[in-house]
Amino acid sequence: MEETKKKEKKIKRKLLDKYRLIVLNENTFEERLSLKLTRLNVFVLASLSAIFLMFLTYLVIAYTPLREYIPGYSSTALKKRATELSYKTDSLQQVINLNERFYASIKQVLKGDVAKTTINKDSIIEAVKLEASEVDLRPSAEDSLLREKVDKEDKYNLFESATSETNLVLFPPANGNISEGYNVKNKHYAVDIVLDKNTPIKAVADGTVIFAEWTTATGYVIIIEHSHGLISVYKHNLSLTKSQGELVEAGEVIATAGSTGELSTGTHLHFELWNDGYPINPTNFIDFN
Repeated sequence: MEETKKKEKKIKRKLLDKYRLIVLNENTFEERLSLKLTRLNVFVLASLSAIFLMFLTYLVIAYTPLREYIPGYSSTALKKRATELSYKTDSLQQVINLNERFYASIKQVLKGDVAKTTINKDSIIEAVKLEASEVDLRPSAEDSLLREKVDKEDKYNLFESATSETNLVLFPPANGNISEGYNVKNKHYAVDIVLDKNTPIKAVADGTVIFAEWTTATGYVIIIEHSHGLISVYKHNLSLTKSQGELVEAGEVIATAGSTGELSTGTHLHFELWNDGYPINPTNFIDFN
């Protein structure tokens, strides 16, 4: 017990013994600074200084831009840029998904995957299933009033003559004999023109290419959208000179004649005309001979 008490007194004395720290002028030995210290005071002061430095370091890292220069911390501007790019990527992915669905729909129609039992082998749009004789075409009173109103509105329409069958004239895509004509009963909504291989195929009017691709059934196909709801279709081509999205002018070469696709029976052009989703007879507008 006595030894333990002696050790405790010795430790207490070491901690509490006072020391004097004196700063002297080396030349004159003049006392410039004098401090009374104990080992306990020095330990407490050093601990408080360390805690203060750690707290200051935390504030610098958490609340100042200097943290960007410390490894492991990302830049605020970089995070903002990454967020913006993430939103743009998501938007672009949605656009890509919509385009893929659009292209897939066109491919299905061109391949004949849509209602194979009722669609013609070379048609891209299903025809009206009901015969005109089976439909009551007599206008109702409301329909008559509506037709009269529309006729008055279209009386001075500048585009009326351009869309009528008697006045609309299109540039012939190629000149040749027609091997199979437009036939609604057989659901052949096109004309097949016999041509020599590599004969230039031309656009029937100004427009925009909305489809230009290879299909298994009909070979190289190009579809052009024109004004007034008119669409022209060219199938079984040997090659295409235009791609999707390009603008074309009437008479401009868009393809060369061939016999491509599983459904082709020889070198010819399978040509279709559609107006507002309905097939029309190309010979009413174009002289192919």
